[in-house]
Amino acid sequence: MAGIIQLGEKNPKAGVNRGVAVVDFFLRIVAIIATLASAISMGTTDESLPFFTQFIRFRAKYNDLPTFTFFVVANSIVSAYLVLSLALSISHIIRSGSRNSRVVLIIFDTAMLALLTSGASAAAAIVYLAHKGNTKTNWFAICQQYNSFCERTSGSLIGSFGAMVVFILLILMSAVSLSRRH
Repeated sequence: MAGIIQLGEKNPKAGVNRGVAVVDFFLRIVAIIATLASAISMGTTDESLPFFTQFIRFRAKYNDLPTFTFFVVANSIVSAYLVLSLALSISHIIRSGSRNSRVVLIIFDTAMLALLTSGASAAAAIVYLAHKGNTKTNWFAICQQYNSFCERTSGSLIGSFGAMVVFILLILMSAVSLSRRH
């Protein structure tokens, strides 16, 4: 009878750890979708406007601005990392007692959060200038002319900032999971 009670006491803790691992797996999938969609959305942003005639056109492309290129690269790197981290996440579902791999995930998740934050923040500054401009420096708002370009760049930021929130949740969940195991 005592063996059954001990077994019953260990199962709820293992069940909670497994539940946290399953949530971790699904949050990683959500983050993959968000970062990949952001990279694709920004990377395919392109708009042309006629100037005087049909033959002379002004173009706005994401790679005209190095900040947007950095944003696409950062989101792509984070997406690739998230795909690779799914293997560790699956191993946490199978073996709920893996401590070292959880520490490795916290370290890399934090690094990817920093990369994602820097890319999204830099792109957000440029998107703000595109919408509002800065008359003191003669940077004019271009969103009145390039509506589609501005909508797509703004939309791609939403996915990236959403992925940042998911990363914060992943890091907190991993830290709580580690602190529960003494």
